[in-house]
Amino acid sequence: MVLELNEVLLDGEPHTLSFIAHEGRLTCLTGGQPQRMTRWLLAMMGFELPKNGYISIDGEPLCEGTIGAFRRLMAYAPAKLEAVGEIRRYAPPSVQDVFTLHANRDLPISNGILGEEIRRICADSTDDSVRLLAVAVLRNKPILLIENAKEQTADYLVRQARQGRIVIATTSDERVLAVADEVVGLL
Repeated sequence: MVLELNEVLLDGEPHTLSFIAHEGRLTCLTGGQPQRMTRWLLAMMGFELPKNGYISIDGEPLCEGTIGAFRRLMAYAPAKLEAVGEIRRYAPPSVQDVFTLHANRDLPISNGILGEEIRRICADSTDDSVRLLAVAVLRNKPILLIENAKEQTADYLVRQARQGRIVIATTSDERVLAVADEVVGLL
């Protein structure tokens, strides 16, 4: 499986972006503001369609009709959850709140399974991004998208890629960039 961006231009971006992410490999996007890097991950999930160029999985282009199929292949690990909707603004959403999201509702994940996956990451279990990464991995999708990957998750991300996933992470962390199979700089 491959995920390709070919001469993709997003509205307001100064340059196009092209790369091919292969299964079994860790690809990192770096450069610019974190929000800008995250925007590219969201485009891969079809939350923003390109102005120019195309995004494809195994040659099938992302378009209005394929957005659902693309998203079913992807698990997304945000750096943090924004408190919106029924979650009160002063209370950050918990991992349990993540399980009530539509995409995660049917996951057979218990607190024990989640705790074991967090231990495999070998990182600070109180860090929301670590817990969200564990949830994304437990979704068991062939494409794993990680926002703002941190040093403590570098080896874990490589292991996820070597298990046959396409792993794409945004990061400015030197350790993560050092272990990546491909680094794509945003101009």
